Amino acid sequence: MKLIVGLGNPGPKYARNRHNIGFMALDRIAADHGFPGWKSKHQGVVSEGRFGSDRAVLLKPETYMNKSGDSVGAAMRFYKLEPADVIVLHDEIDLAPGKVRWKIGGGHAGHNGLRSIHAHIGPEYARLRMGVGHPGHKDAVPGYVLRDFPKADEDWLDDVLRGCSDGAPHLAQGDGPKFMNAVALRVAPPRSGTGEKPGSKPKPSETNAKDKPDTRSAFQRLKDHFS
Repeated sequence: MKLIVGLGNPGPKYARNRHNIGFMALDRIAADHGFPGWKSKHQGVVSEGRFGSDRAVLLKPETYMNKSGDSVGAAMRFYKLEPADVIVLHDEIDLAPGKVRWKIGGGHAGHNGLRSIHAHIGPEYARLRMGVGHPGHKDAVPGYVLRDFPKADEDWLDDVLRGCSDGAPHLAQGDGPKFMNAVALRVAPPRSGTGEKPGSKPKPSETNAKDKPDTRSAFQRLKDHFS
């Protein structure tokens, strides 16, 4: 069983903040895969379900970001899990918007949610780093991550969230590479040799005229040639 954690801050005020992309991803996963309604447990809200035969617990800590480890540690102890069974989805300012990276272990890079989780369970858990971009100066970071995603970001954000949902069964198996492949198919779908997305049809104006049969009479062709 895996404990899949999305990081964010509770309440409608923060719901669309960049810092809450982890919450957004879990909401999409729960909705798309028919998980039951959220229940208050372990200083957060949880939804328990299955991806096929693989059981998983989705957790959104409600302790506010800098106390996320309180909730994660409590849930991990309750389900008798090891750090290797924990996967954390969080915003990452050091990745461009729309970029997603899988990582196991390592430092917290100053992220307050990860810093708190490190303090409670150590660093040996898996992370899904979800890029939101950087404001350009470290002093601007707090205000930047606590602002809502602008409308201009809606397309790539929707692709990323859908990709996370597509790959969720692989998260439950702890298979990072297969999960990343599912995300990539949403964010950067393969194209055919013509440059079109698979299944797309050429516009009428793009159809090559020479491929159409010539239905003119011999007289009309001669007349057109000399006109």
